[in-house]
Amino acid sequence: MKLLVLGGSVFLSRAVAAEAVARGHDVTCANRGTSGRVPDGAAPAVWDRADPVPAGLAGTPYDVVVDVARRPSWVRAAVAAWPEAHHVFVSTVSVYADESTPGGRPGTLPLREPLHEDVDLGADPEAYGPMKVGCEEAVRAGAASWTVVRPGLIVGPGDPTGRFTYWPARLGDAGPGEEVLAPGRPEDRTQVIDVRDLAAWLVAAAQARTTSDFDGVGEVLALSEVLAHVAAGCGADVRPTWVPQEFLTEQGVQPWAGPDSLPLWLPRPEYDGMCAHDPTPSYAAGLALRPLEETARDTLAWLRATPDATRTGLSRDREAALLAAWHARG
Repeated sequence: MKLLVLGGSVFLSRAVAAEAVARGHDVTCANRGTSGRVPDGAAPAVWDRADPVPAGLAGTPYDVVVDVARRPSWVRAAVAAWPEAHHVFVSTVSVYADESTPGGRPGTLPLREPLHEDVDLGADPEAYGPMKVGCEEAVRAGAASWTVVRPGLIVGPGDPTGRFTYWPARLGDAGPGEEVLAPGRPEDRTQVIDVRDLAAWLVAAAQARTTSDFDGVGEVLALSEVLAHVAAGCGADVRPTWVPQEFLTEQGVQPWAGPDSLPLWLPRPEYDGMCAHDPTPSYAAGLALRPLEETARDTLAWLRATPDATRTGLSRDREAALLAAWHARG
C-alpha cells in the first residue's frame, strides 16, 4: 500500500507512519520539515500546507492519505489533490455539541455547527471543534472513500501536550506512601487511548478501507482506577487525597491542562460526557488496547529519557500548599 501521511514527525501522525512502515507499506511523510525527523523507513517530503501542493507530490498517486489537520482549507486541498485515495481523517470528540452526556457514540450526539473557514485558534479557541466538523464534511464530500476517527485524550510516549504525562511523572517520583492530591471524586469517569494503539487501528482501517465514523477512545474508567493503573505501571505506592472540585476552583486550580492545572480533571457535571464515550463500536471495528499500566510505564521511561519533554500541571510546592489548605479546613 502506498500511503501518504500529512505530518509524520510528531506524536500521532509519527506513530501512524511508524506503524505503516512496520507493516511493510510504502510511506511518505509530508510536512514543513521543522518539527523533527520522520520514522526510519519513511520518505520525507517538504510541504508547508499554507502553500499549494508541490507538483511532485501532487503528481504521485497514493492509495491512502492520513490527515490530522484542523484547518478546513488544508483538508479541502488534500482531498482535491488525491480524490481517488482512501482518506483517513483524524477528527476529535470536540466535534460534539453535547459534552455532558456519558455513553455517546457517532450518530447519537449532535455535532457543532461546521466552520468551513480557517480561524486562528489563538484568537478563538472555541473554533476548534467547528473547524474539525468542517474538515470532516470536506473529506466526505470529496474523497472516493474515507474513515473518520474522533479521538478523545491521546496519551503515551511522545505526548507534546502534557495532559497525561503529569501523572506518570508525579507518581513515578513519589516516595513510599506519599500523599498525592487527586482531583474531584474517585468515581468521576474518564478515558484515555495510547497513541500506539490508535495508530495501529488507523493503519488497519486504511488497509481495510473501512468507511464509517468512529470515536477513537479507550475504556471508560473511574479516575481512581486510572490513577491506580498509573501507579502500578510506575511502581508507585502512594496515598491519594481526593479534593473536591469546588475547593480546587476556589483556589484557582485549572482543569485539564496548563501550568497551574490538574490534568484529567474536568468540571462536573457539564463535562461528564467528554471523556466517557462508548468505545464498543470501535472495539467491534478492530481497536485493541494495551493495559494502561504499560502506557504509564512507557510514558515515564520516555519522560526520564527526554529532559525537554512538555510537562504541565501543578508544581510540587503548589500541590503541597493546596493539601495543607485542604487539611486545615478540618
